[in-house]
Amino acid sequence: MTMVPTAQYISALETWYANRIETLKKPEGWLSVSGLEWLHPGTWRFGSAPDNDIVLDNAPHHAGIILYRDDGTAHVQLDPSADGTIDGERIAQAQLHDDTETPTMVAFGTVSFHLIRRDDRKALRIRDCANRNRPRFAGIPRFPVDASWRILADWVPLPEPRPLDVDSVIGTVNTILVTHKAVFSRDGIRYELWPTHGTKDAPMFVLRDGTSGTETYGASRFLIGEVQGSTIVLDFNKAINPPCAFTDFATCPLPPAENKLPLRIKAGEKLPSFHT
Repeated sequence: MTMVPTAQYISALETWYANRIETLKKPEGWLSVSGLEWLHPGTWRFGSAPDNDIVLDNAPHHAGIILYRDDGTAHVQLDPSADGTIDGERIAQAQLHDDTETPTMVAFGTVSFHLIRRDDRKALRIRDCANRNRPRFAGIPRFPVDASWRILADWVPLPEPRPLDVDSVIGTVNTILVTHKAVFSRDGIRYELWPTHGTKDAPMFVLRDGTSGTETYGASRFLIGEVQGSTIVLDFNKAINPPCAFTDFATCPLPPAENKLPLRIKAGEKLPSFHT
């Protein structure tokens, strides 16, 4: 049953949503992601010219090289004529740290890239704030706010940590250890959600429900909980699209079988909208 939300709740939710949209639209947001280039050991030339190993639209013709070694370390050297920066400084070369640390950012005008690690593979995540997705983005429709979808669930500790396999859209499988699960009831039926990401106090759930693939993004939506002792707030009005809904170059996790719920969660974000 739909519950009438308070004015205070709606105001806080709208502020949260406005911040969400602004984050997506920032130059470093997901709407700017324009490429993903997997690396293997060797020397990689990059720039906008077609004879480069990695072609970066809107970058200088020959912007530099990346030396990717057998041990997984990477070193970037910029061409002196490219007028590029490394972590905001005009230096010629540096080691590339990946996104498990503080990633090293290489930039040329509107174009930037940094190194990401997925299992034992590494790739360049490329952004271009002149990417056509940014001006085409027309917002994210949402279901009407329904306070009944703000659920105070039980945060149940497991007798011992349970290994859980998490697949991704790029075919990788990560095994994580889960220590808790969220348990709640809806219309007299018991449901469980298992966290796969996030932090101890703000675990993230990757889920799929009866709206997936029609009203909402087919692969999944994300929901961040708020742990309050032995309970956890699951506010499905804040269920959001994954990065894969905004770019073809993300590496989103997929929901484990435990998080594929048979009910229709008519709350939170629907499919994002883009101008043609």
